[in-house]
Amino acid sequence: MRAYDVVLFGATGFTGDLTAGYLARHAPADLRWALAGRNRGKLEAVRTRLAGIDDRFGSLDLLVADSGDPASLRAVAEATKVVITTVGPYLTHGEPLVAACAEAGTDYVDLTGEPEFVDRMYLAHDRRARETGARLVHACGFDSVPHDLGAWFTVQQLPEDVPLRVDGYVRAGGMPSGGTVLSALTIMSRLPAGARVARERAAAEPRPAGRFARAPLGRPHRVAGAGWWAVPLPTIDAEVVRRSAAASERYGPDFTYRHFAAVKHLPVLAGGVAGAGALFAAAQVPPARRALSRLLAPGSGPSPERRARSWFSVRFVGEGGGSRVVTEVSGGDPGYDETAKMLAESALCLATDDLPATAGQVTTATAMGGALVDRLTQAGIRFTTLVSGKVKLGLTHVNGKHAFCLVDAVATDRTRHVDQVDHPAQTP
Repeated sequence: MRAYDVVLFGATGFTGDLTAGYLARHAPADLRWALAGRNRGKLEAVRTRLAGIDDRFGSLDLLVADSGDPASLRAVAEATKVVITTVGPYLTHGEPLVAACAEAGTDYVDLTGEPEFVDRMYLAHDRRARETGARLVHACGFDSVPHDLGAWFTVQQLPEDVPLRVDGYVRAGGMPSGGTVLSALTIMSRLPAGARVARERAAAEPRPAGRFARAPLGRPHRVAGAGWWAVPLPTIDAEVVRRSAAASERYGPDFTYRHFAAVKHLPVLAGGVAGAGALFAAAQVPPARRALSRLLAPGSGPSPERRARSWFSVRFVGEGGGSRVVTEVSGGDPGYDETAKMLAESALCLATDDLPATAGQVTTATAMGGALVDRLTQAGIRFTTLVSGKVKLGLTHVNGKHAFCLVDAVATDRTRHVDQVDHPAQTP
């Protein structure tokens, strides 16, 4: 028997500290968990803060481990059922821990939004993880849980055994941390290398027999009836959804997913495109990239007050077999508070829930599906089905069950349950 159910690696970083706080407040009382990182003094400081939540965390175990010390990572992986890691950029720091978990048969969850890292880990460690039974689940935060599980939730309400198409529209308000900016710069500076590794993975990865799963980029367009402008969003999320579809016949014989950012006003869209272009340009110039990295150093992030004003909404439009369904996944601060929640609940799901037998590199929908949807709805993230009309009679997924609700989706993006249990969405 392993000493721990869950070990959090990187607990002293900005998102790691939020994740530790979430576990302290919401993990089962009998969960055996520990904190890990390279600096014992900083780990002790995190533990002291957790003891302020509950005295029993004053004796929480601390494991000293470093991404540059493979032996220390093997010790962590062999001691627990599940490892959570918030240590990025993952291309720089991530592989030794993935390797240790794949070798030890230990489940692994991270926050990466770095496609090249995910593809490299598949090529290097998927086979060994399948042999040992390890589940390697990347992108367990805002990248890409709402999108992967939102598409899964939508598909469950469409006919089976017919071609399906789902479009996702992302809206969010929030601020990035230093680690997020550094990861984005890393991705943008390595696009040719990332494309090469993606081709290598495509050549090596088995394809579903007699089925197709696609994630084309899509085109900018006006979203009819919603008042939004949509622009293709080339993040890791669409590929995660596509891989979930490739792994499950429930997505139909021919599945297409397109991923968009949605805004109400064209100047906002133009500003976002210009900002992304400037960041991309800076990423190509090493001095500029280093200057930006120093400007917002990893470990920093938005204040609790700013996070309290942040929000996200992902709307899904699914069609197939003569049916059409519109769903939404929504919640609070996407980058940090809700990401810490998604990451922690993913680890708890793997550690404690009865799940389908999977192994190797798998997505959240493939590994956890409805079990994780249930956990997240209980934790306050909303999975809602919307129907036609301004004031809509819909269906919401709450505590593992379905309940009717009234949804004024177009006007306010708020959901009110008929039983008077309110879960108001954050609005721009």
